Amino acid sequence: MSLAAKLDKVLARHHELRNTLAAATISDPKEFGRLSKEYSDMTPVVDAIEEARKTEREIQDLQALLADKNTDTEMRDLAKLELEELKEKLPQQEYQIKILLLPKDVDDERNAILEVRAGTGGEEAGLFASDLFRMYQRFAANLGWKFEVLSLNETGLGAIKEASASISGKGVFSRLKFESGVHRVQRVPETEASGRIHTSAATVAVLPEAEEVDIHIDEKDLQIDVYRASGAGGQHVNTTDSAVRITHIPTGIVVTQQDERSQHKNRAKAMKVLRSRIYEQERLRKELERSADRRSQIGSGDRSERIRTYNFPQGRVTDHRVNVTLYKIDLIMEGECLDEIIDVLSAEDQAVKLAAAAED
Repeated sequence: MSLAAKLDKVLARHHELRNTLAAATISDPKEFGRLSKEYSDMTPVVDAIEEARKTEREIQDLQALLADKNTDTEMRDLAKLELEELKEKLPQQEYQIKILLLPKDVDDERNAILEVRAGTGGEEAGLFASDLFRMYQRFAANLGWKFEVLSLNETGLGAIKEASASISGKGVFSRLKFESGVHRVQRVPETEASGRIHTSAATVAVLPEAEEVDIHIDEKDLQIDVYRASGAGGQHVNTTDSAVRITHIPTGIVVTQQDERSQHKNRAKAMKVLRSRIYEQERLRKELERSADRRSQIGSGDRSERIRTYNFPQGRVTDHRVNVTLYKIDLIMEGECLDEIIDVLSAEDQAVKLAAAAED
């Protein structure tokens, strides 16, 4: 099907939805809501199509004006200038339409569960994991998102073994989904007397937050252990068995939660993370089925894949998937310029999808 035919189909469907909704003959509220959302989602595409077709008509009118021998010189010069501008404008409008027509990731508007874990590199890896967790917290604050710490396993001296948070707001997963993978740091540790640069790593996972309606978890598939929570260094932080470890037997996924003093609250948080991990596992399985090669230029989201290097001595951050380097490491660690990298990753993702759509 040609692009023009696809656009005609979109316009016809939008017109059909408008008439159906205006007739107010739909008695089922759920069906009315579904059609209203479809109409709303299509409206930006329709607006873009109509704007592009208006440009096409203006180009045709100007070409006709220039072809007319009776057009005076002054009018002809103005028409040439305007025609040149419109011919530059039209491809940009068509590109925007193609972007709008791309299938949306159904999870893009979801909230997210962020998990950061120290990798290789000992105490320095724990410090870097802590820096990354704080970077995302500040990035979320800059965008007006809610950042709720779910768990924080500290090792002392400001380092963490692992930490997780729930991030909620508009388009959270769509902005953070490319952050999953291994983040590498190169810097001189404060404890390094000789000034040698050390390399260590931390692992980031960003999961779309799943609701109970998305994932049904049978209680008989869960092994729930409770134990006494302990803090850094092994000291007890309370004297009751409030910590919870939940094992999902079919998948082998294990989630522990001990930050709350209430066993009930720890269990609720653990279930929230468990649902999201199971949902993410199923999401990735479906992606693998849809595409034999998920490892596009922006990466697979595989947690074992090195995606970015933070080089403090040189003040740079390099994303290896799109070969982008920014010499703004201080600002990025403050969560202020991370969106510059995310924008490039999103654009690359769109380019890959456009190329795939062109092959279909």
